[in-house]
Amino acid sequence: MLKAGIIGYGTLGKTIAELIEAGHAGEVELKSVLVRRKKSAEHADKQTFAFISNEAEFFNGDLDIIIEAAGHQALHMFAEKVLANGSHLVVLSVGALGDNIFFEQLQTVAMQQNRQIFIPSAAIAGLDRIAAGALGEIEDITLITRKHPRSWKGTIAEEKVDLHTLTEPFCIYEGNARESSKLFPQSVNVSAALSLAGIGFEDTKVKVYADPTIQSNTHTIKAKGYFGEVEISVSNIPYEENPKSSPIVAMSVAKVLKNFTSPIVIGV
Repeated sequence: MLKAGIIGYGTLGKTIAELIEAGHAGEVELKSVLVRRKKSAEHADKQTFAFISNEAEFFNGDLDIIIEAAGHQALHMFAEKVLANGSHLVVLSVGALGDNIFFEQLQTVAMQQNRQIFIPSAAIAGLDRIAAGALGEIEDITLITRKHPRSWKGTIAEEKVDLHTLTEPFCIYEGNARESSKLFPQSVNVSAALSLAGIGFEDTKVKVYADPTIQSNTHTIKAKGYFGEVEISVSNIPYEENPKSSPIVAMSVAKVLKNFTSPIVIGV
């Protein structure tokens, strides 16, 4: 039985916990969740894991794998500690890995500890195809992200357009993945994951739209190279309480965990 922990208990952290508790992550036991302030068990009669606010207690919990679900700052604070304490690391705040020095440090620690850093497909699809294609030459990769204006509240999109009165799709950003992952740390982490699978942050093109004509979060990947061409589009139902993200992200993490203990692994 794999012993797991989660950093953060927001919308994603809670959903991941529920999936593990329901058995959808395979032979995995959720032992603890690191939170800022001590929480009481929401369902004391059913909940088997502990909420821990003391960092030392959490990281000394003999966990096989830890899932980061708390944002870029938390990843910077805790990622190296996760690996140094002998746990594998699942990263959701992938945009933080756009910091080359930070990313290289994590890789060094992971190799020293013989641990792995896992980056789920999360809100997009086809990372396996892109990563395989990158073994040859890839000429071009573009990510086009579209979300309803409500998903862009609290971002620089509010400086570019009135999100409340928008009636047609509006391009709020066009550039590369390194900048987009910094500008939209909650909404365009997918561009960072795509960059790491493919041709890097600088060469991965990104277009971001606020689109009042859609209700779902959509991501389209277009790539061509030695392997041929691929175009993949996904349409994700957003969380009502957090429209910047989607349940499929937590489900993707559950699949990563399930791969550890499953006799058959599909889509890698």
